[in-house]
Amino acid sequence: MRILVTGGAGFIGSALVRHLVSEIGAEVLNVDTLTYAGNLASLKSVESAPNYQFLRADICDRARMREAFASFRPDIVMHLAAESHVDRSISGADDFIQTNIVGTFSLLDAARHYWDGLDARYKSDFRFLHVSTDEVYGSLGDEGLFEETTPYDPSSPYSASKAASDHLAIAWHRTYGLPVVVSNCSNNYGPFHFPEKLIPLMILNALEGKPLPVYGNGANVRDWLYVEDHARALFTIASRGRPGEKYNVGGRNERRNIDVVHRICAILDGVYDNKEPHARLITNVTDRPGHDARYAIDASKLESELGWKAQETFETGIEKTVHWYLENEWWWRPLREKVYSGERLGVFKGR
Repeated sequence: MRILVTGGAGFIGSALVRHLVSEIGAEVLNVDTLTYAGNLASLKSVESAPNYQFLRADICDRARMREAFASFRPDIVMHLAAESHVDRSISGADDFIQTNIVGTFSLLDAARHYWDGLDARYKSDFRFLHVSTDEVYGSLGDEGLFEETTPYDPSSPYSASKAASDHLAIAWHRTYGLPVVVSNCSNNYGPFHFPEKLIPLMILNALEGKPLPVYGNGANVRDWLYVEDHARALFTIASRGRPGEKYNVGGRNERRNIDVVHRICAILDGVYDNKEPHARLITNVTDRPGHDARYAIDASKLESELGWKAQETFETGIEKTVHWYLENEWWWRPLREKVYSGERLGVFKGR
């Protein structure tokens, strides 16, 4: 099996590449342009594997994408390349429009050109998995879950750009017959997570005795999905999902942001014999503009139709995650010192 992965040096992408190379034994081509969030150190464990290749290229470059398809000849495409941080999209949406919308169009164009030239047998087996987010659905109230049929209602430039790319992917299936499958996941966490996101930011700030900034009152709820569970789900969907269908991926682990931060603090308190608890560092800051109140995924379709189940609860996953950061300073220290030191992003001052 030959699988082309875009964005394979990112957080979710690198977990997927490690899974495909080490556990599945697939031939993998990782296409990544290596933005600030792309890190080849996350692929150290597979970089020398004979079934792994890396191509540094921008998915917006249609000629390069066509060349990549023609030379690698994939059976499956798993499209994860995206700008993904909501805060950055608030203060600078340009990259999100280019990568998430124009880049997805470019990749779909290259995939269709390649697919049109395949023999009938290979054509029917080919799959294009477009990986998206639950944020396209907007915000939930206190009750209910996002289902595959939930209407789109994006709130941020990031989620709007992902919603647009979802529509493009489905349109390429309906109009051209390209065998596209779409997945929408809840918030991921785990090893190799770039430290601008909530969980790694809280862990590293706490280790360094810095404030732990919590937006608003911290009551916003997210459904947390351990990244290695997500990687397994993505391969399941790509290899067995039905063309034209969408599959929601969630961990069934709803937590308020403030409770996530308190749990991280409690784990660190158990590791370090500090005189004062880490929770003293929690600092409430001005809320993010357009901050959705609650996300929660109904993953029943994926579970019943394809047999996937999350293996980690939030309690087991967060323990593993905190201890991974404690044991892998070699990975995160260069990022904190040279790329992102923990300052607030996405501050919108208005006109």
